[in-house]
Amino acid sequence: MALSFGVKTTPMRVGYDEILRVWQEADETPEIQDAWLWDHLMPVAGPPDGTILEGWTLLSALAARTRRLRLGLLVTSNRIRPPAVLGKMAATVDVISGGRLVLGLGVGGTHQPPGAGGVAGPNPAEAEYAAYGLSLVSPGEGLARLEETIAILRAMWSEKVFDFAGPFTTLTDHRNEPKPVQPGGPPLLIGGWGDRTLRLVAEHADIWNIPGPPHNRVEYLAERARVLDARCAAIGRDPRTLTRSVQYIVDYADPAGDRATLARLVELGFTHLVLSLRAPYPPGVVRWLVNEIIRPLRQEVAP
Repeated sequence: MALSFGVKTTPMRVGYDEILRVWQEADETPEIQDAWLWDHLMPVAGPPDGTILEGWTLLSALAARTRRLRLGLLVTSNRIRPPAVLGKMAATVDVISGGRLVLGLGVGGTHQPPGAGGVAGPNPAEAEYAAYGLSLVSPGEGLARLEETIAILRAMWSEKVFDFAGPFTTLTDHRNEPKPVQPGGPPLLIGGWGDRTLRLVAEHADIWNIPGPPHNRVEYLAERARVLDARCAAIGRDPRTLTRSVQYIVDYADPAGDRATLARLVELGFTHLVLSLRAPYPPGVVRWLVNEIIRPLRQEVAP
């Protein structure tokens, strides 16, 4: 697959105008294919009283102010919104954007021991979910709910009317109009790294996304990619039909180090590189990404 680049603006301790500036700059920069937000309601690092903008309402505003970029959340928490409500929201954003949405979806808040999944530190979902009246569930239930949500979304985007009776959700005489602009609905990106999550990726996703360094070591990503290959083989899916996407937090002071790490990720088969920006965003930061990371990296990894 061809190498592609996205930009991520984490809406934590940064204002709407600054995020809009970066997105509109990216929208005018053909080297950037997509732009991303996240789905948290409180800061996950630093003081807990920092500002946070809600992801889906912010995404809708940005969809209306851009024209070219594909866009989405890395990733939507499946624990915050009921599945059919999420499907309605996604269809609306796809209409607003003219068919540019990629639905990024993850399990969301579950009970996890510190350091689970290769990511160090405490579970940030505990305080966040308690503050917003949301419930953490077991990892097994979280995965079952995610699989149910995927089934509901597919039906909402393709069927005129249907009923649904699952272990967690019941829908009666469900209708969803307008449908997304994209036939069959937006591409589905699933984020995660656990063995059972990678089964869902192999079965349902168009794109697999995982946080890269500094959150996860390159060697850990390589091992997870091998597990995904095995999950694809088990169901007869060609793993080459699945785009492998990684998030990488850019170090403005060390673009050469950024390129070296990203080149290793490309060698592992990650062809969609999402460059995550720390706020405050320097003036012209998107052009800086192109000049200091994207163009030199393309030359370094060219066959």
